[in-house]
Amino acid sequence: MGLCLRNCLCIVLIATAAVGGVSSNHGVFSVKYRYAGRERSLSLLKEHDARRQLRILAGVDLPLGGTSRPDGVGLYYAKIGIGTPPKDYYVQVDTGSDIMWVNCIQCKECPRRSSLGIELTLYDIKDSSTGKFVTCDQEFCHGVYGGPLTDCMANTSCPYLEIYGDGSSTTGYFVQDVVQYDKVSGDLQTTSTNGSLIFGQSGNLDSTNEEALDGIIGFGKSNSSMISQLASSGGVRKMFAHCLDGINGGGIFAIGHVVQPEVNKTPLVPNQPHYSINMTAVQVGLDFLNLPTDVFGVGDNKGTIIDSGTTLAYLPEMVYEPLVSKIISQQPDLKVHTVHDEYTCFQYSESVDEGFPNVTFHFENSVSLKVYPHEYLFPFVINKEDLWCIGWQNSGMQSRDRKNMTLLGDLVLSNKLVLYDLENQVIGWTEYNYSFLTKVKNLNLINDIYGLFQALQALKCGMNGLEQFI
Repeated sequence: MGLCLRNCLCIVLIATAAVGGVSSNHGVFSVKYRYAGRERSLSLLKEHDARRQLRILAGVDLPLGGTSRPDGVGLYYAKIGIGTPPKDYYVQVDTGSDIMWVNCIQCKECPRRSSLGIELTLYDIKDSSTGKFVTCDQEFCHGVYGGPLTDCMANTSCPYLEIYGDGSSTTGYFVQDVVQYDKVSGDLQTTSTNGSLIFGQSGNLDSTNEEALDGIIGFGKSNSSMISQLASSGGVRKMFAHCLDGINGGGIFAIGHVVQPEVNKTPLVPNQPHYSINMTAVQVGLDFLNLPTDVFGVGDNKGTIIDSGTTLAYLPEMVYEPLVSKIISQQPDLKVHTVHDEYTCFQYSESVDEGFPNVTFHFENSVSLKVYPHEYLFPFVINKEDLWCIGWQNSGMQSRDRKNMTLLGDLVLSNKLVLYDLENQVIGWTEYNYSFLTKVKNLNLINDIYGLFQALQALKCGMNGLEQFI
């Protein structure tokens, strides 16, 4: 028996034996891609990223995450259960948010329907026998606000309010309840597990039915995130990984210690609110770009931000211009178009992987990340003309806090296993090839390891989600 995760050709082996008193209650989230099956509109992707960056940057010094637009800031979503008895909720799985929150029954403006074809649910604490409010004198509330909250009495509910630079907001109260999600057991079967988590129930939102969701699961760095709460209770290691397919849709977020494949890691930049790492060089084909040594550390946001919720990749102007120039120079006869005053596009009828160079980003600890032409180029049709457009974006043209930032999104991260190790404050990734898949297939998946999905069998999968097979 095995598990088949459709549309994401990754193999992940995670230790199941208890380590240092930590149990084997590892979680796995099968996620779907918001834009799956849709033409990749340049304006849609850029609009999404603009809202996303305003949210994550405007809130960096504030203690809470979340947004009033769950339909507008994330790319991947999953189904979880909340309460006793559990009800289903569809939430973004987001490395850029620190808390989990869902829309609540008191919210009059929250969406009731979604164009994603899912049924939305408003959380009602009265419907759950295990739900309870978090009060102002509890440690969690003190941790969020850095101490006792002024004018908040001991027996009253701990509130939260977050307002972001794009004008969106989320406000409500923290509650604690049982959250149900999937895990993979030693016999390679998916079973249900749960944990008691503190999350926000939001009661004042301004959102639309367009691709709306019930809320967010935050996989951010702070102590209020889901991964931090589960780890502090002794249920899991403070580590997670994802493998995401941004073209066909789908993927997984897996909680636990990845033992196979081996992942090369680079340190996280300390004292940064996001997952930021130190980029050291950019290579186009065989050539390295001649760049200033401090180009990737601009302003208060040091390092390169890794964010699975952003669609494209944003580079400082002094990186973007020589990078794009080098790519285009590979084909001197290209007829280059500027679409919407900011997208570099061109006609090309041959194989892009054969006609254009790989782009490799180098990081601290001699770790590199290779991006292939078919990943950074994508097709676009304008006036019935078939074009290829470059996914690299010039952050030097953006305003204020976003100017000259370095941010690598789904364009770079999809179709790779990305590991976030918060215990050791490192992040890493790896690619996949058929020889590795064959190697994993021949392993005996017993005792202290299990497969989230089994060698080459993943190649047989065609749709989203998890499927049992023999």
